[in-house]
Amino acid sequence: MTTETRPAAAPAPDPDLLYSDDEDALRDAVRALLTDRSDPATVLAAVESDVPFDAALWRSLATEIGTAGLLVPEKFGGAGAGTREAAVVLEELGRAVAPVPYLTSAVLAVTVLLGCDHEDAEVAGALTALAAGTTVGALAVPLTTAPGGPPAPTVRAAADGTLTGRVTSVADAAAADLLLVPAQGPEGPALYAVETAADGVRTERVTPLDLTRPLAHVGLDRARGRLLATGDRAREAVATALLTGAGLLASEQLGIAEWCLAETVRHTAERTQFGRPVGSFQALKHRMAALWLGVASARAAARNAADALATGSPDAPVAVAVAQAYCAPVAVRAAEECIQLHGGIGMTWEHPAHLYLKRAKSDELTLGTPGRHREALAALVDLGAP
Repeated sequence: MTTETRPAAAPAPDPDLLYSDDEDALRDAVRALLTDRSDPATVLAAVESDVPFDAALWRSLATEIGTAGLLVPEKFGGAGAGTREAAVVLEELGRAVAPVPYLTSAVLAVTVLLGCDHEDAEVAGALTALAAGTTVGALAVPLTTAPGGPPAPTVRAAADGTLTGRVTSVADAAAADLLLVPAQGPEGPALYAVETAADGVRTERVTPLDLTRPLAHVGLDRARGRLLATGDRAREAVATALLTGAGLLASEQLGIAEWCLAETVRHTAERTQFGRPVGSFQALKHRMAALWLGVASARAAARNAADALATGSPDAPVAVAVAQAYCAPVAVRAAEECIQLHGGIGMTWEHPAHLYLKRAKSDELTLGTPGRHREALAALVDLGAP
């Protein structure tokens, strides 16, 4: 009797957490644009208006720098880059709490389309439009939807391709031109593209905690949809998009934490009390040192998730769960410390610290809470509850 010997699975490649020269150049370009066009005063003015996002800033970011097409293959007009480059952009957007639909359009919408058949004319056309930045897309799922277990679609598709249903709390839906709608079709799960200007499509804006990332409820009443994928392919495309979005969201949370730490250090070095900078007091030194350690660890976790997604590592779900479970609380804590260590000025509307706290708290719920990701991580590594 012989025993069949199976070859051992190839080990996952070691993660590369360092930034490449190209990534540093991309960061410099994005940061220069945001410094010039999305300073705190500009962001505060924007959130007080009824405009869902800064269209001029998005046009510059998406088309002039080309960030909208980073994840899109070159044959569709994109840059053919990967999640590492997109992560760099999200770090800078987090540092500026910029009101642009990058996560929703250039990450979630693009990734779900990449999971469909690229030879399909509808898919190819949508990818080209998103890469050019002329179309803003949104994946029509609640913002809190976590990867790994998306809920059953609340939209039904009829045999003639019309869609009926309601999706709550869709990020940037009011600003989108194209909705990518998971639906329950006559033969199972399906994915449809729906123009927001089409008959039967209604978006109802709601007031979110984070005014820089607008939310809206989407209602569909026999709206005409274009079929993109069905069955397992549709389900896997949505699941991959949610996983990628959650992994890259960690980089946005890192950017939030980095700005809060840098701003807190700057303020406490300039603010004096009893004839010396308050930042020189030992108690505050300890708090900022602990915060620095948290930010440094968050950077490692976020970069690991971006690299795992870029390389297609089998450990990508683990890396994403770790990044979200760790980076979300760090961003919230950094924003809270920023407000508290600024004293009275940190509580004012004019100071931008509240924008970072609101974005951090909103991101903590986006694409799954830290607790939800810890549960997913426990299942992935086979760590049962006591």
